Amino acid sequence: MTQLASTPSTLRPEGYPRLCELIKDIDFTMFTTVAEDGSLHSRPMATMQLDADRAELWFFTSIDSPKVAEIYHERTVGLSYASPGKNNYVSVSGRAYIVRDTDKVTELWTPAAKIWFPQGVNDPHLVLLRVVIESAQFWDSPSSMVVQLWGLAKMALTGHAPENLGENVKVNVR
Repeated sequence: MTQLASTPSTLRPEGYPRLCELIKDIDFTMFTTVAEDGSLHSRPMATMQLDADRAELWFFTSIDSPKVAEIYHERTVGLSYASPGKNNYVSVSGRAYIVRDTDKVTELWTPAAKIWFPQGVNDPHLVLLRVVIESAQFWDSPSSMVVQLWGLAKMALTGHAPENLGENVKVNVR
């Protein structure tokens, strides 16, 4: 595979391990690119791999997809992950690269991918999207919705901030 960006440092900020835990537990993201006219274009995509050591996210796409042209125009992308049932939300900013690498495709291939790429790993339209994470922000709320609502009601009645409604962490990866 051709190296398209520098190899990231293995040193990570304090919130990075939790960021990775949150992302790996959420299968789909809203993947946002910038169109040539400057508008934002989002679509759901399955995350095929989180490479935590390299701070990279991997996706399958078609070379004919509008998102490929948008990435060639502007590499900066945004990814939004949500697990409402667990009250966890993640926003990732990174740089996207189009990669053709049969070995990596084979490594990431799942039977479900055949729905979009019926010719399998050798489908001529199949390419990889590699997103190098630059920064992220997550909202991690360990409490159930009932506990959160109770805390907010208590705050409204007493004026005291509720305890342990979660945390908001910003992580600069690069």
